[in-house]
Amino acid sequence: MKPEILLFNLPSTLRRALLVVGDALAVLVAIWAGFALRLGEWWPDWLQDVAWLFPLAVLVQIPTFATVGLYRPILRYADESLLYTIVLGVSAGILLLMAVWVFLREGLVPRSSWLIAWLVLVALVGGGRLALRRVLRRWFRPGAPRAPAIIYGAGEAGAQLVQTLRYSAEFEPVVFVDDNPQLWGSVVLGLKVRAPFKLPRLVTQHDARLILLALPSASHRRRRAILESLAGLPVRVLALPTLAELTSGARRIDEFREIDVEDILGRDSVQPNTALLRARVTGKTVLVTGAGGSIGAELCRQILPLRPRRLVLFERSEYALYAIEQELSAMRVNMGPPLVELVPLLGSVVQRRRLQVVMECFAVQTVYHAAAYKHVPIVEHNPIEGVRNNVFGTLHAVEAAQAAGVETFVLISSDKAVRPTNVMGATKRLAELILQGLAGEGSATRFCMVRFGNVLDSSGSVVPLFREQIRQGGPVTVTHPEVERYFMTIPEAAQLVIQASAMAQGGDVFLLDMGEPVRIIDLARRMIQLSGLRVRDAQGEGDITIEFTGLRSGEKLREELLISADDLPTEHPMIRRAREDYAPWPVLRDWLEQLDRATHAFDYAGVRALLREAVAEYQPDAGIEDWVWRAAQPGTPGYARQAAAVNPATRDWARSPQS
Repeated sequence: MKPEILLFNLPSTLRRALLVVGDALAVLVAIWAGFALRLGEWWPDWLQDVAWLFPLAVLVQIPTFATVGLYRPILRYADESLLYTIVLGVSAGILLLMAVWVFLREGLVPRSSWLIAWLVLVALVGGGRLALRRVLRRWFRPGAPRAPAIIYGAGEAGAQLVQTLRYSAEFEPVVFVDDNPQLWGSVVLGLKVRAPFKLPRLVTQHDARLILLALPSASHRRRRAILESLAGLPVRVLALPTLAELTSGARRIDEFREIDVEDILGRDSVQPNTALLRARVTGKTVLVTGAGGSIGAELCRQILPLRPRRLVLFERSEYALYAIEQELSAMRVNMGPPLVELVPLLGSVVQRRRLQVVMECFAVQTVYHAAAYKHVPIVEHNPIEGVRNNVFGTLHAVEAAQAAGVETFVLISSDKAVRPTNVMGATKRLAELILQGLAGEGSATRFCMVRFGNVLDSSGSVVPLFREQIRQGGPVTVTHPEVERYFMTIPEAAQLVIQASAMAQGGDVFLLDMGEPVRIIDLARRMIQLSGLRVRDAQGEGDITIEFTGLRSGEKLREELLISADDLPTEHPMIRRAREDYAPWPVLRDWLEQLDRATHAFDYAGVRALLREAVAEYQPDAGIEDWVWRAAQPGTPGYARQAAAVNPATRDWARSPQS
């Protein structure tokens, strides 16, 4: 049987007894060494007359060690507090021995003898335990080889990470890398600290396939610069949880995560304006439509800590409503009293009466309208449903808000509403026009809209798609090599939406500063490289292929935020106010009435024509894409049955006896 297994199977009392025997021998050696070294003799003559000192020292020192708790720690997991316990126990024991010596008046001895004995005993007990701990850790280390890991960041987080990885079955820390030149060449917890420019050599030298970023408090700007420098290395990059996750207890220091896209693309967010955050939320009843969606859910997460009087969650997906209600309930409990009232309600924004009753019954004061269909190709293939939900859902929510006396109504819009080439963008622009037109009529409700681009990791976002494609080994699909998009994190977007609503005067179009646009192919390459893989080149060298699938129906190469070039600053540096023309409400109302009739009649051509008329900038780049409309065309299997069910004069669908 292996010695480590034999030792591990011994009873705990026997293991402690072995430590006691070792400590007793160390005490005997220390007492002898204290006098022998001081007097310069192997066995001083007078030491024979006080031989009783040896058993006395053992009888005093061992109980002292037990009293201070030296035999309680499991040696494999002991930390630096073990040394403090040893020093305390040795000091107390030697002082007791000196007191006994003086009490018995055995004569004067050099005081330095006791000091030497103290030093020898600390060295023997402490050094012995440290050596034994090292041996035990090697014995009990998992048999499978551990992956060599380079730790980027030799600060407090890096040191804690190395201590944690001592017990890891997966990773073995081999070297530190840090940006601080003052640390280069130093040793932290037995690992050397090297300069970042030596990383290519260090990766080869240690055969490392992993770099762990121990930079939980670093800004997005710094993390982005570091990740850019690591992109060319054949290593996978993982990160420690952020400082917020660590301090909140949401994650442990050894719970590594994939590199977030905001680390690759993100910028440092501006400190929020507390007054703007609270203006339309604190102490008020707030309703969020689409509360279970990506943006709606994040709005709820941001609103709850601002302590509204009541938060109404309006969502048509039962599971999404359940999930966000459970999450917010846990948050609410952790916040403590007074508890914010949560009201989860099932419902669709196309049901105007339902919306009005909800707003009236709960005395809603602020509405954040996030409910919308937003996936461009899907809406393109289901245009009438897109119009019903995005246009008339907004119209019904706005009318309900006016009837219920809501103070502020905020529409979550999109950069795709600017010069749209797809149905989704056209419906979002028409939704904006509804708010602008009603605001121009002098509505008592303050209407405003907030327009921004893509949010990272939202439902339908390209980021989770790329992540899954990389996990499956590729290929990673990009529509076009030149396609660009604006990106923003979901929390940042939601926070800015709430602040923008505080500046609403009526009919405002707010634009969020999205930074510089990002080429999607660059994003794909960076995500592949930071996964420790290489993009496959034309010669077939590499791991993951990038394939170009072509622009989808209604998709543009580049998105914009401004219809005209006229925008003004606001109180917040990342929010601007656009000045844009809009149609008078009577004209818009006539278009909406015609559009309503056309959608109920499933008049695809009429819907398309009315969208182009109402949204002057709408320039579709393809024909009608609706799947049902295609199936109903001459030459398709369902044409005869569909033709019989439609009155050609009115394009209205007749209700058959079976329906």
